[in-house]
Amino acid sequence: MKYYLYNSLANNGIRPDVPEGTELVDAVGMDYGAYLRTLAPEDEVVLIGGDGTLNYFINAVGGTEIRNNIYLLGSGTGNDFFNDIGAQPGEEVLLNPYLEKLPTVYVNGLEKLFINNMGFGIDGYCCEVADRIKAKSPQEKIDYTGIAIKGLLFHFKPCHAEVTVDGVKHEFDHVWIAPTMKGKYYGGGMKMAPNQDRFSDKLTVVVYRSRSKLKALIAFPSIFKGEHVSKTDMVSVFTGNEIHVRFSRPCAAQIDGETVLNVTEYTAVLPK
Repeated sequence: MKYYLYNSLANNGIRPDVPEGTELVDAVGMDYGAYLRTLAPEDEVVLIGGDGTLNYFINAVGGTEIRNNIYLLGSGTGNDFFNDIGAQPGEEVLLNPYLEKLPTVYVNGLEKLFINNMGFGIDGYCCEVADRIKAKSPQEKIDYTGIAIKGLLFHFKPCHAEVTVDGVKHEFDHVWIAPTMKGKYYGGGMKMAPNQDRFSDKLTVVVYRSRSKLKALIAFPSIFKGEHVSKTDMVSVFTGNEIHVRFSRPCAAQIDGETVLNVTEYTAVLPK
């Protein structure tokens, strides 16, 4: 049997259409690990959703052995996982090859897996502002680019950062963003780490820095095409198995789009 798992609290509660001969299951409150253990080995599971659904699944499953084929039926236009693997919304993609050797991030007492990125800086600020907007107006469409531009110009203050990659420390002033990437994309389509391969045995940390707000703003659109990495006076790129980032003051961070507040440092580790 093929089971389609969906969130009945999303999309105004509209039940998605699924192929005849399959079963639609409401996954709200589901213990994914326990659910998978009830299935026969030949059963298949399709997750309906995007990056948030995928992040929730990998952390809910934890150390559960996955015996079944797991697919993602991607939705939305800002799916960074789908962008990274070259898939399109509406496709069903077999997830099993992508669920092995996922990185873990340690931040503010949390220990979480991520499949796309651990972000720190103005990207976390954008998620923090977006959360406030959603809380007040759940149906309002979020303009992340607009939030980022206002943050660059007025609200977010860059930090001094210590970035340690496999034990080697680097220090930077006027840092706006310092994410660690498992895939190429984050933030709904920004190609932050254009040379990162999610099957690589390394993570990529990208440090985006500038004393000038105007310079940082002018260069910002180049991130969407991955062209920012050529601006070596503003961008430093490192790869490694263990990455530690410390900011000089607390900022919001995000893990695959989930906001974590009041963060001064994080450590991301990829299993060898």
